[in-house]
Amino acid sequence: MGTCDLNVNSDPARSRPCARRQSVFSSIKFFVFCHSLLQLAQLLVSGYMKSSITTIERRYGLSSQKSGLLAAFNEVGNTILIIFVSFFGSRVHRPRCIGGGALLACFASLLMALPHFLSGPYEYTAHMSSASSDNTSDLCQSQSLLTSSSANQNCSQQKSPAQEGVYPLLLLGQLLLGIATVPIQPFGISYIDDFASKSNSPLYLGILFAMTSIGPALGFISGSMMMRFYVDFDKFPRDEIQLDPKDLRWVGAWWLGFLVASCLLFLTALPYLFFPRDMCREDDADDPESRPGAQTKSEPLQEVSLLHFLKSFPRIALRTLRSPIYLLVVLAQVNLAAMLAGLSTFMAKFIERQFSQTVSFATMMIGGVGIPLAVLGTVLGGLLMRRMSISVSGASKLCTTVILLCMFTATPLHLIGCSTQTVAEVFPPSSDTLSCSSNCRCPQDAFNPVCGSDGVEFRSPCHAGCITMEMGINGKITNYTECQCISGLGYASPGTCGSGCAHLLLPFMVLLGITCFIASFSQTPSYMMILRTVSTEDKSFAVGVQYMLFRVLAFMPCPVLYGTVIDTTCLAWGKKCGKQTSCLYFNLDSFRHSCLLSLSSCHTYFLLGIFGSLFLGLQVVFLCGALLCFLLTVVVLRRRARHQELELNGRGGYEQAIEQKTTEEAALKDDGIRKHIKT
Repeated sequence: MGTCDLNVNSDPARSRPCARRQSVFSSIKFFVFCHSLLQLAQLLVSGYMKSSITTIERRYGLSSQKSGLLAAFNEVGNTILIIFVSFFGSRVHRPRCIGGGALLACFASLLMALPHFLSGPYEYTAHMSSASSDNTSDLCQSQSLLTSSSANQNCSQQKSPAQEGVYPLLLLGQLLLGIATVPIQPFGISYIDDFASKSNSPLYLGILFAMTSIGPALGFISGSMMMRFYVDFDKFPRDEIQLDPKDLRWVGAWWLGFLVASCLLFLTALPYLFFPRDMCREDDADDPESRPGAQTKSEPLQEVSLLHFLKSFPRIALRTLRSPIYLLVVLAQVNLAAMLAGLSTFMAKFIERQFSQTVSFATMMIGGVGIPLAVLGTVLGGLLMRRMSISVSGASKLCTTVILLCMFTATPLHLIGCSTQTVAEVFPPSSDTLSCSSNCRCPQDAFNPVCGSDGVEFRSPCHAGCITMEMGINGKITNYTECQCISGLGYASPGTCGSGCAHLLLPFMVLLGITCFIASFSQTPSYMMILRTVSTEDKSFAVGVQYMLFRVLAFMPCPVLYGTVIDTTCLAWGKKCGKQTSCLYFNLDSFRHSCLLSLSSCHTYFLLGIFGSLFLGLQVVFLCGALLCFLLTVVVLRRRARHQELELNGRGGYEQAIEQKTTEEAALKDDGIRKHIKT
């Protein structure tokens, strides 16, 4: 039997009484435990990919648009297949399908790490300029030491088939990873909701959603750890590595986390080969369906051919989307997912550039602060649903209140930041070449930032006109001296001057953490609204449509559009062998303040927000869209309740009139009988 049993005939076991088994694989609690571990490993890969996207961008000279496309490409295969897989949700062996997807994700993760082993060593300015390790080629020279033969050799390595095939290989790995994740969450959610008790289902889903947040958190944390190792630590001895993590040219070991995640995915996939297709519903004193001897109520499934599925697909999709509660809740979740898609991909870059932090520290802030608080909020939301037995109407009010609170905490975020530091020939923008370094013949692709003693940053010691340098005891450069472009023949220190905004990182992270905590409260209630407003046979399909809309309207376009707009704020692009690479300097004011354009378009819902704004303020637009949708759910549910009340009152009055008429007829009949007896 294959990994995913596609037998769509009706299952005779469904008509037999449910017998309690003692096997651990017949326990829904154990399934929740295994599925939590699997989602932890699967989403660890997703989180790790987003944490390393800036590093991959720098390593292979990608623009933010290309890196955004890479981050979103795993949604392509997922979007196409998730509808089909979800339609067959209760008609297939769901645990085996989940296990098969996990094994494919394991292979895809290995494929993501493959480019490191196929490409050559990482080349930066010092390596490209000179074969020696004395770094004198970074200084102002009367003639360039970079000979044409060495330059051609380096460029030929960059144009090798292995190097040019890196980006397509990464796209293929992301595509397979997206396909692999298709059955995991929809099948897992529907399986748990089918066989868990009604009172425990919200708690189990809350735990599951918490794990979906812990997975990316561990991905970011592991990414932070891996980025502290040099990308080619397996190719060079430690004493030959000249860069440190604070250097803007530093590239961490982005590939190492994919190997670790692949091993975890393989281990978590194995238990799914032993779970049954159906199990007994969990015991619940308040749920008659879960009592011993009771079986899960489900209609016999008829044999479904692919042709019949394709014909019935539009009808079922229309039937699902015609539910106003389902449609509004999904659109609200799409707004929140759109906000999450862009922020999770480029927030590390924003923190790194805006607050002058290292890549590893920026990813640690996301994985160690923002996501854990979101996990806590998700769990508390599930507990609140269980303790208070909140109805669908109550859940809609809870979600509305939560998003309204988020508006107040998210709005100040886009006001925290600083302007770009002064960089010679870059910012403020200038087309004039510095006359003080015009005779230095600095290479066009030179990038080794130094901070002058006058507070002005230069792209390299050569651009600063520095002639000599001072070495420390450990053999590393401490200062560049006799710099012609610095007033008074001053000196320059290695590294960037920074934006001067490091002191604002604490209030920024506090507000961001509070926003994540509050927003995550709506996750479990909104999912329960979906599961409680669709029919049983359409449950898996409804979840599949939900995730398809997530991908089409949020996860696919948003990273690309975020990256495209971020590229427009670039002040200076890197160059290598005559080709444009990744951005070296951003206009931080444009990066941050252009988002203000989105605040006036809140009423136009999320689509205008996607095309009309940028980074932090975009989350306000998406929060406005989510708030609007949840408010409409409250209105729709209130009108529905009134309509049902009127129907009941009308039906009660009609039944009362019928009963009164019957009583009167009986009384008249009795009177007639009495008169007949008397006569």
